Amino acid sequence: MCNSSVTFENASRRLRQGECICSKASLFKGRAETFTLLFSEAQISTIFVAKTMTTARDKLFIFDTTLRDGEQSPGASMSPQDKLRIAKQLEFLGVDVIEAGFAAASPGDFESICAISKVIRNSTVCSLARANPSDVRKAGEAIAAAPRRRIHTFIATSPLHMEKKLNMTPEQVISRAVEAIRIAKEYTDDIEFSCEDASRSQPEFLYRIIEAAIREGATTINIPDTVGYAVPSEFGAFVRDLREHVYNADQAVWSVHCHNDLGLAVANSLSGVIHGGARQIECSINGLGERAGNCALEEVVMAVKTRNDFFKLGVDINTRQLVPTSKLVSSVTGFPIQPNKAVVGSNAFSHASGIHQDGVIKHRETYEIMTAEEVGWTSNRMVLGKLSGRSAFRQRVRELGIPTKSEAEIDDAFARFKDLADRKGQIFDEDIQSLFDAKNIQPQEISFVSLKQESQTGKTPVAEVTYMDHGEQRVGRAEGNGPVDATFQAIESCAKSGAELLLFSINALTKGAEAQGEVTVRLSVGGRVVNGNGSDPDVLAASAKAYLDALNKLAKADDRKNPQFDHEPTP
Repeated sequence: MCNSSVTFENASRRLRQGECICSKASLFKGRAETFTLLFSEAQISTIFVAKTMTTARDKLFIFDTTLRDGEQSPGASMSPQDKLRIAKQLEFLGVDVIEAGFAAASPGDFESICAISKVIRNSTVCSLARANPSDVRKAGEAIAAAPRRRIHTFIATSPLHMEKKLNMTPEQVISRAVEAIRIAKEYTDDIEFSCEDASRSQPEFLYRIIEAAIREGATTINIPDTVGYAVPSEFGAFVRDLREHVYNADQAVWSVHCHNDLGLAVANSLSGVIHGGARQIECSINGLGERAGNCALEEVVMAVKTRNDFFKLGVDINTRQLVPTSKLVSSVTGFPIQPNKAVVGSNAFSHASGIHQDGVIKHRETYEIMTAEEVGWTSNRMVLGKLSGRSAFRQRVRELGIPTKSEAEIDDAFARFKDLADRKGQIFDEDIQSLFDAKNIQPQEISFVSLKQESQTGKTPVAEVTYMDHGEQRVGRAEGNGPVDATFQAIESCAKSGAELLLFSINALTKGAEAQGEVTVRLSVGGRVVNGNGSDPDVLAASAKAYLDALNKLAKADDRKNPQFDHEPTP
């Protein structure tokens, strides 16, 4: 006799584990008239689906969230034009999914996703959406033009988040998730569902909500380590446990999204793949993202590629574009790449030790597990100068993989190249990249014109900065504790922004005393934080450009909503 108290979820799990929920399993299956008293017809059909392992075992999907989670880094806001440039480069890089933004965050985010959806053809374009109808519909509208489109909806599942943030019961959370997926199906068949703060959620509840999500139509299930709490062995086992206990797990691709609060994002992601059976990793260029950042795309890709003997998975990434993509994102966001950064850092393929140098000279594989050329570094860089011609310049632009629309664009860049060559003797690859970066920046309302500096030992430095502000020329003059401080004070004497300087950073784009200086400043006003960056052979001029760039960003309205918080009334 059947137990009438058996729930659908419990029945599915117990049957899957080989346990009878009546005296005879065969009789139970055959007595449809009795069984239908307990469960719906749709539930009956799913309970007896045979459990199988994920079949797509040779492919690892790369889901890039640079434009969404990456932009949540303090000061990393990007203009719509910046986002479009990065999206095109991500497609060129070969990522499977581009999370273009959070459509409900602001009208600007919505328009950016729309623009990206119109030009991206090979990658899937995705928009994030909280699990509520308005967010999901906004996401669906934003990605409508994309040939391949996905809606990524999420809701918090940990007891802490459900009680303290959402003020919702577990049953309400499941109901909200199912409703969001149901609405998402009106716009696309490619739906991803995420359990926010999954690594601190109760497994039994995750079994229920994931089963419900897949049953409703979710095709990708994402398990985020939202606050970077997990450790690799634990996280891999956690993902495996979920897949083993969710009866319809084989009907979705499983994904991991790990944060780097303990420096374990890459390790946790790879553990989720090799031990947990996940086949999608959510990551970002340079590990950019909320707080300490996300899993670094370049690191997981090269780990899987270099250790293919271990992972036995393939990725459709053009690895020679990793360094150019990394530099583009760094240039746009103003977040420098630390020299010792794996794969894309300037020291990643440098050898200082005599023993190491000797070994590399004799055989590169003694101390290099991958080649610099494989990830986009050039072993023999052509050094250009003021005597170099247009042909050599054009050839180097093409070798660097810099996208250009016409010969006129190359000619324009060549003119700027000649001007730069007159000011510094040698031009390196990074200099050429910066020429195009500067070209692609939209005209700014606040722009640098000139700088005068008076600095002498024993005397207070004085700076005079001339800049354009919405078509009006302004000249500021001020003293400072040093030449850089004097420059900033001169600008503020006119701008009067009241901004607090949080960060000043300077890096050399190239080698030698004539190197271009790349300056990043981080300003804060009223809780808003922005990064500004500028480059110039004169580091003081670069500093002025960076400060003015930050003021441009502060001048723009920012009404973005944080997707991590939902203040709507609960159902």
